[in-house]
Amino acid sequence: MTLPPAARPGLLASVADLAEMDVALGAGADIIDLKNPAEGALGAWADAPLRAAVARWRAAGCPSGLSATVGDQPLEAATIRAAARRTASTGVPLVKIGFPLPAKGAAAALAPVLDALRPLARETRLIAVLFADQHPDLATLPLFAEAGFHGVMLDTADKAAGGLLAHLGVDRLAGFVGKAKAAGLLTGLAGSLKLEDIAPLAALQPHYLGFRGALCVTGRTSGLDPARLARVREELKGRVTA
Repeated sequence: MTLPPAARPGLLASVADLAEMDVALGAGADIIDLKNPAEGALGAWADAPLRAAVARWRAAGCPSGLSATVGDQPLEAATIRAAARRTASTGVPLVKIGFPLPAKGAAAALAPVLDALRPLARETRLIAVLFADQHPDLATLPLFAEAGFHGVMLDTADKAAGGLLAHLGVDRLAGFVGKAKAAGLLTGLAGSLKLEDIAPLAALQPHYLGFRGALCVTGRTSGLDPARLARVREELKGRVTA
């Protein structure tokens, strides 16, 4: 997967079905993210459409990356491993896994899950998703790198409780991006982002900014709007940083 220019974040566009995937591909999204927003923050696609999406992505021969979520899973090693393996078995190149970590003792709670995922991390590119509204412990970021993860993102679990910047300030987000990059991880910021969030977040230079609701007609569970997608894309293109 080609990274976006270092001077600007790429656009990760979450899509709910194959028709939306075609719209995002046509709009030049940098990562097409296969997610079922009706099933939660990281709702997963069913196997058949997921495999169809992978086949369509390969046939398109385009430079966009492709990711898929594994569903909202409890922090239990066997459950997360099974969900991640199911998603990886479809051939999707980037597998996004949510980690609902406790506010205290995050490293200890994380250890058995990462041990269970190490073999899979040698076979496919895993992306950890931490949740800004769950007080993420940034000291855990090197643990994902040590386990062989490809990247880490911040998102929000409760979409009714406000966007990313309602939970973490710019300084804290800058710390996340810096620590993740220092660990050699691909970085992304998401969580009910709006058009006006692009300027302050792009200045932090994450590799990607992720969008769903801002691309839709009337909220994240409604259909993708090509005009809104194009507007976000153009705003990102204009955010060139030093």
